[in-house]
Parts: sequence; C-alpha cells; structure tokens
Amino acid sequence: MFRNRQNRPRRSLPPVAPENAAEILLASEGRPFTEDALKLAARMSLEGRGRAMVITIARLHGTSFGLPNPGLQPNRREMAEQEEIVESAIAKLKKLGVPADGHIAITRSPRKSILKEARRCHCSAIVMGADPKRNPFVSSLMWSQEPYRVRRRSDIPVHLVETSP
Repeated sequence: MFRNRQNRPRRSLPPVAPENAAEILLASEGRPFTEDALKLAARMSLEGRGRAMVITIARLHGTSFGLPNPGLQPNRREMAEQEEIVESAIAKLKKLGVPADGHIAITRSPRKSILKEARRCHCSAIVMGADPKRNPFVSSLMWSQEPYRVRRRSDIPVHLVETSP
C-alpha cells in the first residue's frame, strides 16, 4: 500500500569529468557577492590554473501539507535578482581573467545543495560571503548564517569572507 521512499530513484546531476573540474566554487545563499569574495575566488582560481563555478540559491519557502506547492516557489522578481547576481559575478570574474560559469539552485536546504554541487564539480575549495557569526541558538534560525553551516559540514576547505556589520 505505501511505498518505501528510500528505494525510489533520485534525480541527480551528471558528474563533471575531472579534466573539466571547476577548481573553485563561489557560492551564495542568495546574497550578492562582495568584491572581496570575488577577488579571493579569482586569485585562488588563477593560482591553481582552474576555473570558477558560481552558484546562488533561490529559496524554496517550504511545503504545503507535505507536498511541493507552486505558490512556495521563488517568484519572478526573486529569480531575476538571483540571475542578476550570477551574471554580475561571472562578468566580474571574466574581467579578472578567470573562466567562469554559474547557475541558480532552488532549494530549502542551501547547505546540501552547495555541498552537492562542490562534489559534483570536483571543486578544491568553496568561497562564500558571510555575516559575522552569531549566538548558536539564534544562528540556527537565521538564513544568513548558512555559510557557517556549509563550513561545518564540508569535507573540502571553505573560505568565508566576512562582511562588516
């Protein structure tokens, strides 16, 4: 009567070949990239003679009765903001001499999506902008503290570029 959800096939992105590996993943949980984060990613990419992959997260706002609901998807304005962030970051990286590519992921869990993308692209490091660290009780409720959750769960180096308050 009820099917086991663990046994159903999962949708996954195809792995990137190691010779086409993106060396640096420039990631954001939805905020614009700072100049410092872009410069750090560019410097790291140029040192490793690699390329940069840009990913930003458009927030999926939850579920309705346990099922996905189109009303909870990001609206056109939110998607346009994220597209502008990605396009701007790619243009700035290319201006700094770094080959770059990027996309937007729509998810409830940015940490999982960022780490999955880093593994898929065989990235050697992740660069993210971050707000100053908050109290652990409060930070677990804040979307802006996601870079610290990424760093805590990642098995590859995560470089956080903190912004001043």
